[in-house]
Amino acid sequence: MIVHIANPIYDTVFKYLMEDERIARILLSALLKKNVVKVEQRPHEYVNTSRSDISMFRIDFGATIREEDGGEHLVLIELQKTWLETETLRFRQYLGVQYSRKENIVEESEDKHALPMVAVYLLGHRVGDFTAPVIYVSHKTYDYDGREIVGACPNAFVESLTHDSIIVQIPLLRGRVTNRLEKLLSVFRQTGSSQGDRQTIRVEEDAYAGDAEMEYILKRLVSAAADPEVRQDMNVEDEFFKAIEERDTTILLRDKTIKEQGDTIKEQGNTIKEQGNTIKEQGDTIKEQGKQLEDQERQLAEKDRLLGNAVRGMLSQGMDAATVASLLGLSEEEVCSYRQ
Repeated sequence: MIVHIANPIYDTVFKYLMEDERIARILLSALLKKNVVKVEQRPHEYVNTSRSDISMFRIDFGATIREEDGGEHLVLIELQKTWLETETLRFRQYLGVQYSRKENIVEESEDKHALPMVAVYLLGHRVGDFTAPVIYVSHKTYDYDGREIVGACPNAFVESLTHDSIIVQIPLLRGRVTNRLEKLLSVFRQTGSSQGDRQTIRVEEDAYAGDAEMEYILKRLVSAAADPEVRQDMNVEDEFFKAIEERDTTILLRDKTIKEQGDTIKEQGNTIKEQGNTIKEQGDTIKEQGKQLEDQERQLAEKDRLLGNAVRGMLSQGMDAATVASLLGLSEEEVCSYRQ
């Protein structure tokens, strides 16, 4: 049976989804490939702080991870989501803020270190030529000779100064599902969005039958689609991005027009230069040959005709008399005399 769920690429829907602690644990466990037993959303003032030029939705999580040996440790998850292509500097600036926050410092006896951090990026666009829908960027430790150091216990100093990253390319979430994470992320597939209404996505409910976690996620997204407040917030996002698209289109058209005008002016300049060279060469030829007055008068008449054509040609291109006069070394009165 086909059901319509709210599109989680919208900030308001994604927030609605991740506010559910169970869903946050399910998704983060799949992303980290670890058993996340507890998730706490960490308050901060950076969610959608600036929407003047781009959407970048951010959520901080404190995730308690239980390892196979039963040990537990806390990891800071910096989750950032954006619809549009953005500068990496924006992500770096935000990470820099998190590195410096006192709340992310842990004190153990006399040791003080930062929480280990994982940066998760949900992108509404592709990254370069990468074809995998999910990319893992992990730091490793090497000695001077380039050999990876294995077997050493995790060290707070090293973990505090480096972080792993997980990049999800939403446009590549299509086709055959090959693992658990791709199944969970399948609700982000934009291929199922309704034509003319990207706020909802059509999914085949039976494809998730028997999967308690996916059924729970679908139920949450169906609830979001029916929530009037969520719908209103989605309308606001649509209006915002429509304005962004219109602005970008205007800028592209303006830049194209400026380039075309620049090319035209350059061509006109070359033509004027060539015509000027021709006129100069004709004048030099007249002087050197010292032809009889009749020939000189004929050649001068020809020169005058060409000059008139050049003036009229430039005037027909929209150039004013003063500019033409300056370029050809004429007075404005002489330029005006060639208008006829």
